[in-house]
Amino acid sequence: MQTEDPFDQGAGSILRQPKAVWATAGASVVAFMGIGLVDPILPSIAKGLEATPSQVSLLFTSYFLITAVAMLVTGFVSSRMGGRKTLLLGLALVVVFAALSGTSSSVGELVGFRAGWGLGNALFVSTALAVIVGAAAGGSAAAILLYESALGLGMACGPLLGALLGDASWRYPFFGTAALMAIGFLCIAAFLKEQPRPARKTSLLDPVKALGHGGLASVAASAFFYNYAFFTILAFTPFVLNMTPYKSGAVFFAWGLLLAVFSVLVAPRLQERFGSLKVLGASLVLLAADLLVLGYGNHTAAIVCTIVSGAFIGMNNTVYTELALGVSDAPRPVASAGYNFVRWFAAAAAPYLAPKIEEWSDIHIPFVVAAVAAVAGAVVVWLRRSALTHEARELEPRHTTEDSVTVFAD
Repeated sequence: MQTEDPFDQGAGSILRQPKAVWATAGASVVAFMGIGLVDPILPSIAKGLEATPSQVSLLFTSYFLITAVAMLVTGFVSSRMGGRKTLLLGLALVVVFAALSGTSSSVGELVGFRAGWGLGNALFVSTALAVIVGAAAGGSAAAILLYESALGLGMACGPLLGALLGDASWRYPFFGTAALMAIGFLCIAAFLKEQPRPARKTSLLDPVKALGHGGLASVAASAFFYNYAFFTILAFTPFVLNMTPYKSGAVFFAWGLLLAVFSVLVAPRLQERFGSLKVLGASLVLLAADLLVLGYGNHTAAIVCTIVSGAFIGMNNTVYTELALGVSDAPRPVASAGYNFVRWFAAAAAPYLAPKIEEWSDIHIPFVVAAVAAVAGAVVVWLRRSALTHEARELEPRHTTEDSVTVFAD
């Protein structure tokens, strides 16, 4: 079967897109930067606000807890307001709450403002893919690749921006993000026309009902365990590395680059050769091994394993996305919302529990727990492989313009 070449120099090339597509993709880069922005400055925030690691890790917990709940709301909102207005609402919320984060006088205030930031980010990124695909010239392949490239670039550059601005003050990365998102707001307001609204409006309970499908529920359960491991690395490792913002930012920049490369370039090729479930199972087991070495190795080993984990995370994100969008007969926006609703609870739990587990035991055990979670994710895939066979027909990409609620920490 012949597929679209996104790098073809015709009208559908990834490099020849309307201004609306570039405006949305650029704003998407900044939106994804917000996830890892605080990584290199977590120790600085703890020192500046006289907070413990477990208190500062609540920056991730509040952000992703709101994000998880917002998955039930984003489809409801966008199917009524339209894509453009939903994007602008999300961006406006991020601008306001990112700026307020920089003014925080206590860790409690900062945690609260990050929750508002999470709501805005959820509204934006859950709608961005559908808008990019709808506004793109030519087929969807170039648009999807552009979106995934924006995702990877944002995840890589977030820690770098946090380090560069945070070296002077932990407050500056929040103000910088607010300024960049304000520019994104103006670009989308100027260049993006309103997109057609879905024929059927999404209800608040549709994503929950979709989880009644055994295959989708299995993917969500496996991803729940995987995300616990993922966000143990993202939120807890900066305290273990205990490096300057510049050095920590460089480590997570390299981590993000590997995540982007393996998500966009490597994972699809491995899926085509070995099949989705084999790639996912092997990647989860390798991530577990990486976590154990990270937890018990010396400082150099911890740095190397943190960077290498980006490769496994990138592959996992891509395969989980494909499975979530294709394993059930639910509309893809609804299926993805239900899947995200489950998995982001683990992203909220890990940043809080990992420092607590260290307080109750020692610095190694949080990584052991994360490794066990990664293996549990692989076990779910193996035990439920028959329920996943529908999508695991090893595995032709199945993105369409219906993907209006995407998996945004992929």
